[in-house]
Amino acid sequence: MLTLDKIYHARYILKDTARMTDLIYAPKIKKGLNVYLKTENLQNTGSFKLRGAYYKISQLTEEEKSHGVVACSAGNHAQGVALAAKQAKIPAIICLPEGAPISKVEATRSYGADVRLVPGVYDDAYEEALRLESEHGYTFIHPFNDELVIAGQGTIGLEILDQIEDADAVVVPVGGGGLISGVAYAIKQLRPDIKVYGVQSEGAASMAASLNEEKIVCLDEVITIADGIKVKEPGDNTFSLVRDYVDDIVTVNDDEIATAILTLIEQHKLITEGAGAVPVAAVMFDKISAEHKNVVCVLSGGNIDVTILSKVIERGLMKSGRSDTLVIRLEDKPGQLSQVSTLLASLGANVDSVFYEKASEGTSITDCVLRINVETRNHEHIGFIRDALKEQGFMLLD
Repeated sequence: MLTLDKIYHARYILKDTARMTDLIYAPKIKKGLNVYLKTENLQNTGSFKLRGAYYKISQLTEEEKSHGVVACSAGNHAQGVALAAKQAKIPAIICLPEGAPISKVEATRSYGADVRLVPGVYDDAYEEALRLESEHGYTFIHPFNDELVIAGQGTIGLEILDQIEDADAVVVPVGGGGLISGVAYAIKQLRPDIKVYGVQSEGAASMAASLNEEKIVCLDEVITIADGIKVKEPGDNTFSLVRDYVDDIVTVNDDEIATAILTLIEQHKLITEGAGAVPVAAVMFDKISAEHKNVVCVLSGGNIDVTILSKVIERGLMKSGRSDTLVIRLEDKPGQLSQVSTLLASLGANVDSVFYEKASEGTSITDCVLRINVETRNHEHIGFIRDALKEQGFMLLD
């Protein structure tokens, strides 16, 4: 069973390996709230996962260590296990879904682990890891459904209580549930008055569905940019702990996650992956009760692939009204583009790109279509620009 003593023991074991990450005041995240960011994205290996993986491996017997370890992961647990195994001088085989970000795959390899890419998602990698465990006698290091792993993650809860005395709520990402299980257990044992909220992506809300059904639910598919919480089915241990110690689970969509990532970059110069940004998304988009004054958001990881980051930034700009695409039907004659660009400049819109399309079937043979991407200030600015274009006689197609 998970106990507070195990979490305190994990804290002792981790003192020279996992850093006590900063708790940063973030006043611009949500007006009227005091938001604090627990920066596990700045943890060694770039994620909280090091805590649970290292503590679990530290407690293996010499017999278990002699066989080596095997693990499955969307990327962050992989790096934690790989580093812990390297320091323990034992071999590690890591099964990752083949769609895992390249940065996470290469980082795992850099710690000396034998990486196996498995077709499918996390759950497929999980099945392959279990097969290898059975076939070769490796010790399986579960990414979330293990009391020692959960105890390691629970050390974050202890740190939060040390770092802030008057927290009203702690908001935590949820995939399989290991992180929130440990954090919620630690906090509720010591400060039961603090609310603990979990956040999942709408496209991978397996824990939320399980709580609603009052039994463990396995989703048919999971689709989200938050690959770190892209889990079809929670564990039995984590399901029980979340049911008993977490106050509520809420969901956010990918557009909201992208906006949160962009906000953290612009306002606080912090890079997070999708999973790490979901608590901030929940606060920004009013998924958490407004009755709280001091709210802690756990930024669980920062290992985002740069190619994904560029797409996320683009999506975040659109969601926050910082960019727009104008599709305008024009008569194909000289001077039309000049009129549009002059008007946009006078309205304070910066043209990013212009695409010209000739008339298509169903339109006048003298028509053309301009597709113009513009940089804007906010949604109100977009509305102002569109209204002004219409007032000048330009026809918008969207």
